[in-house]
Amino acid sequence: MSNNFHFNVEMRRFAYLTGRSLATFKRDFDKIYQTSPGKWLQQRRLQEAYYLIKEKGRAVSDVYLEVGFEDLSHFSFAFKKKYGHAPSKIG
Repeated sequence: MSNNFHFNVEMRRFAYLTGRSLATFKRDFDKIYQTSPGKWLQQRRLQEAYYLIKEKGRAVSDVYLEVGFEDLSHFSFAFKKKYGHAPSKIG
């Protein structure tokens, strides 16, 4: 997942690639990371987006798609929830 977080891969596919059922994959993932795979994936995408916007000066409209979000409003909402301000306010 670390190498492919920016692709929109279903959790079933990640589970399959690890040779586990979906339920077992989620349970094992939680034991290791103390969070669900979905939450981990979102947090990893937000970290990468923050880096690309802040350090690389990339446009928000380009970054949200690049890191795996399909919807700009969902990305902005999740970003603001995590970082306390809109992605457009980073500078």
